[in-house]
Amino acid sequence: MNNDQVIKFLDYTFLNHEINHEDIIKFCINANRHMPAAICIFPEHIKIAKKVLNSNIAIAALAGKFPEGSNDCLEIEKDIISAINLGADEIDVVLEPRNTEDYPDEIELEKLVTMRNASKGKILKVIIETPLLSERKIRAITRMALAVGIDFVKTCTGKRGSCTEEDVKILSYELMRHELTFKEKLGMKISGGINDRDKVIKFIQLIEQQDKAIINWKRFRIGATTLMDNLTTIQ
Repeated sequence: MNNDQVIKFLDYTFLNHEINHEDIIKFCINANRHMPAAICIFPEHIKIAKKVLNSNIAIAALAGKFPEGSNDCLEIEKDIISAINLGADEIDVVLEPRNTEDYPDEIELEKLVTMRNASKGKILKVIIETPLLSERKIRAITRMALAVGIDFVKTCTGKRGSCTEEDVKILSYELMRHELTFKEKLGMKISGGINDRDKVIKFIQLIEQQDKAIINWKRFRIGATTLMDNLTTIQ
């Protein structure tokens, strides 16, 4: 897989509340130059991005609180609907973990159903924050999210730890398991500390060991800020 092919899976990310319109314009011009799958930005930057961004690049909005997710379902619903009304094509949202033995339970189920319903059929990527979870909890919340119909289960924000090989193995296995059980092809997004080609290729190889069919743009994304620059610099 060459660098251009990797970029086609990229959610090119620019999450900073302090940036101005000129910063967003420069970011979108760079995206237009290389054509990632999507850009990932805060909702307040959607309108200016739409004026510049190639229409073939999706806008994924980080809805809700970040990097810690909201525990208020009404707030989650309001933020997702607001992002869609501003023009978001896709929604990324943090499902905040709880450090309790009963995680995940009805609390997480209610949040996931709220996210799915509020997203109104838009592509929905739910961040489960794998660095904060045990393997058992990663598997349990992934299964719950897939059962609700979340389009992409996403590893982490990168603000509280990075994506690991073990995280990638677990999520790709659970996607394969879900498809075998329910005949439903859902996706995964790897993010958090992914900034070079070698790491991307290693993660893709691990996913392909579970199910090669996951590696297509409808089922696989990479969330990163600096990866784009690193890939294009060395071409």
